[in-house]
Amino acid sequence: MDQLVATVVPIFAAGFAIQQFLEIIDPIVVRLIGERDKKLILGIVSLISGLMIAFGTGLRVLAPLCIYSEFQEGHYFDLLDALITAFIISAGTEGINSVMKFLGYAKESKKGDAAALKAWVSRDEDAKDIMYRMDRKREK
Repeated sequence: MDQLVATVVPIFAAGFAIQQFLEIIDPIVVRLIGERDKKLILGIVSLISGLMIAFGTGLRVLAPLCIYSEFQEGHYFDLLDALITAFIISAGTEGINSVMKFLGYAKESKKGDAAALKAWVSRDEDAKDIMYRMDRKREK
């Protein structure tokens, strides 16, 4: 989990920096281009910034989350990982918040699985015996 936090924090910081940069250039874009195309221009600037950060710094979000694919051993997985990281960074703090929500849901799911297993073990005498033996073996 420490490695995951160490990976997510720089991505969050980069997304926050892009968000702040867009806040600064927003009035300039409105003055130069107008309100009509502002969202498009800021979105393109944000995506280009995210791509530059992801490819330039080597930040990746999928590998630390242990999301694997058939291409992981090759160049394709790293390219996909960099693109997804760029999209998350370009979304600002909203992108990393989505990742954090996913991690929260995964954590809650594991807690639920552990509670269900504990309830099952408490009803099954053979499972209780196995758990007792495992605990005694750890104590030695």
